[in-house]
Amino acid sequence: MAPRLPLCSGALRALALGRAAHQPCRGGWAARGLRSSNPFTRRQEEEWRRRNRTALTYIAAAAVGMVGMSYAAVPLYRLYCQATGLGGTTGAGRGAERLEEMRPVRQRLLKVTFNADVHAGLQWSFRPQQSEIYVVPGETALAFYKAKNPTDKPIIGISTYNVVPFEAGQYFNKIQCFCFEEQWLNPQEEVDMPVFFYIDPEFAEDPKMAKVDSITLSYTFFEAKEGQHLPLPGYQ
Repeated sequence: MAPRLPLCSGALRALALGRAAHQPCRGGWAARGLRSSNPFTRRQEEEWRRRNRTALTYIAAAAVGMVGMSYAAVPLYRLYCQATGLGGTTGAGRGAERLEEMRPVRQRLLKVTFNADVHAGLQWSFRPQQSEIYVVPGETALAFYKAKNPTDKPIIGISTYNVVPFEAGQYFNKIQCFCFEEQWLNPQEEVDMPVFFYIDPEFAEDPKMAKVDSITLSYTFFEAKEGQHLPLPGYQ
């Protein structure tokens, strides 16, 4: 009978994992085409393979989910902020029925001031066309901003907004605005951007708003780029 050559540690590992070893090693030859007959080892190998398949499935699902979320980020971000009033984000308009039902609260006069900012990476000029207007809860109002692209190339911008004080954001409803929508401006183009809004009459019934007589609506424009992550409203 031919003497048995010892198996090296690499060959033993191959046997333990149920794989064939194909390379020689010091002190002997690695096993070729051998598979462990140990039932425990086979079960362990099958369990490892099952776990690997499960892990790969989770990784693939996460990758697909991240791609999908990147496309849905702005709409979801907008809906979440409008639903929660996060950082002074204003609420969404409640439809024509709500406008018809509203009754102005004449004894509760409010001053609404307007602010405009442009991120350092965007070469636009952007400003409100009025510094302030006076409204009462339950009354619609119209304001305008002006944006200009003074460069020699087209630029796409996108804006976020917030309201100060933050707690008033849930009552500040915009019927029409330019926020969270991409705005394309050609070279040297200048446009007017309307904001049609109202303060919900429930503002006047909230004890936390009793001392609030002034509200500021702020917009910040950023250059729209792929993978752009807009900052949370009210927090920089």
